[in-house]
Amino acid sequence: MTKPDHSGVPTARRVFSVEGPWSLRSSVAFWEGFAPSALPHQQGEDRLTTAFLAEGDWRRVEVVVTQKGESAELTLSGGGDLDAAAAQVRRFLSIDIDATGWPEVGRRDPVIADAQKRLDGLRPCGFFSPFEAAAWTVLSQRVQMRQAARMRQDIIERYGDDGAFPAPKVILANTFDLPGRKNEYLHAVAEGALEGVLDGSALRHLDPVVALERVQSIKGLGPFAAELVVIRGANAPDVLPVHESRLAAEVVRLYGADRTVEEISESWRPFRSWAAVHLRALATL
Repeated sequence: MTKPDHSGVPTARRVFSVEGPWSLRSSVAFWEGFAPSALPHQQGEDRLTTAFLAEGDWRRVEVVVTQKGESAELTLSGGGDLDAAAAQVRRFLSIDIDATGWPEVGRRDPVIADAQKRLDGLRPCGFFSPFEAAAWTVLSQRVQMRQAARMRQDIIERYGDDGAFPAPKVILANTFDLPGRKNEYLHAVAEGALEGVLDGSALRHLDPVVALERVQSIKGLGPFAAELVVIRGANAPDVLPVHESRLAAEVVRLYGADRTVEEISESWRPFRSWAAVHLRALATL
């Protein structure tokens, strides 16, 4: 049921069962640690408060997420489709995925078992949408992460919607003080979002090879960027990031130089993305 709050803004409360291991606290702590660190949110021990643009109508939505045992409670407010926004929240928190089979990956792979133990209940949190993930890949190309984060934050402060990243139409209507061809590529990303090429639900449910090819049809997005968009934007659980050099380095360190990522990852199915994220997160502990 949707009803207005005291300010007249429509609000909705939704409760969803989360299948398999999950800790909101662990997931948000992970979210804190990856660039861009300026993702707008406030956290408590078992609470996440954030604002984002809902895919499709690109209207601002605020959400408070709390964990109650094996359930997630979402309280949303905004003028758009709050049911669609709730689905988006579940997707970017990975709590819409049946992970009852995730512990089995650890039973097959002792390294992943150790990561699961040390990162108890972690579900990879992604960008709010593939559009925002794609925008980040453009901003972060050929510059240091801190410089990219500053560019992103400047765009939000100048053109964003009260802390949320600007809508695709706003990106297209403006030219930004960005180096190289970043304006051109950022506009191409915005066009792709408006045309549905970067739809999160669609990318999540496509065959990974097709999804990666679809993202690469957007000017300026190559194989590495496509992997980030599909894995961290659509939050697809079973895509192997073969262009991630830091993952390859972790595999060498943990499994030995005679093993390849492709070989090791066969035992991670159908959670190859999750296993890769766990190995990367483990390296920061």
